[in-house]
Amino acid sequence: MTDATVADRTAIPGSVLAELADAFGVGEVREPHYLADGLMNVNWKVDTPAGTFALKRVTDVPLDRLSRNLGVLAALFHDGFPVSPPVTTTAGSLVAEVGGGVWCLFPWAAGVHVRGIDLSPTQAAGLGAHLGRLHMSLGRVCSQGLLPGVPDAVSADVTPPDRAVEKSHRLSEAVAAKGVGSAFDEAASAALDHRRALITKHAELRPQHASPEGAHGWTHGDFQYRNLLWDGEELAAVLDWDRVGVRPYAEEVVRTAQVQFGVGGVFDLDRVSAFVGGYRSVMPLEAIALLDGARRLWWKRMTDFWQLEFHYNRGNFSCDELFTADEALLHWWTDRLDQVEDAFAAG
Repeated sequence: MTDATVADRTAIPGSVLAELADAFGVGEVREPHYLADGLMNVNWKVDTPAGTFALKRVTDVPLDRLSRNLGVLAALFHDGFPVSPPVTTTAGSLVAEVGGGVWCLFPWAAGVHVRGIDLSPTQAAGLGAHLGRLHMSLGRVCSQGLLPGVPDAVSADVTPPDRAVEKSHRLSEAVAAKGVGSAFDEAASAALDHRRALITKHAELRPQHASPEGAHGWTHGDFQYRNLLWDGEELAAVLDWDRVGVRPYAEEVVRTAQVQFGVGGVFDLDRVSAFVGGYRSVMPLEAIALLDGARRLWWKRMTDFWQLEFHYNRGNFSCDELFTADEALLHWWTDRLDQVEDAFAAG
């Protein structure tokens, strides 16, 4: 199945817009403004007689899971967390199924997205503390019965080297068959060759079991700058709750640090340590869990090719730049594996 075209992503038919306005009871929607920041789902800013809202079309999360996740936002808001609960439809639902799509609507949250390296070390530590408070708040939401209970144990797949190499070969064939000889095709082909060599060389450093270290519980799932709004020095809002799920806490801490502070092909290790220190000031998480989480994410990045699968298997080019940036960071990270893990432990 191919993803929606660029035109489908940026435009809403007038009939669909009118039906959405009726579904959410907000009155006539004035000209919607497409927001280009999203990668997976599609977002617009809309003005209505009832106020200004963010309209979102969700394309890659099952409806039942989306409804469940949206249902926790009011509780998080009342717990003091910076989040905008969704607008309910006139039928009392948190989502509207219109025009073959699944939609949700949120009060407009003011603020700006700030890349991780543009945060001061103090802000980086504060962001870590916010993530710790979120994990605690989600635990309270779970105890209220708004989320299912947390299982006693979780597992994390460790991709075998031979399976990763096999996938890389299939993608190399896809580049040859579907590529057009562009600069991206050439870079992808070279990167796949290099990745096979890296996987073979460093296979013994991969995690050796499927049981992550440390505590686990409900997490946001995509806590990173594209989903964070800042108002000056303060975190104003956390967005995009589609991927709420049970995970090792260290997994979300490490992934957030990588997306926030792994910029330009390198890690800002001082900000990584500040962020992790801020998190641990709120949530006690052992250094061994963070070291395990960092090693697991490194191996996942080593053996994962999802951006290339989007490009060559789905015809979706929206994440091409992520592949280029992540590939550079992977090589830098691999050359400094101990330094990066030391930064997480130091936090």
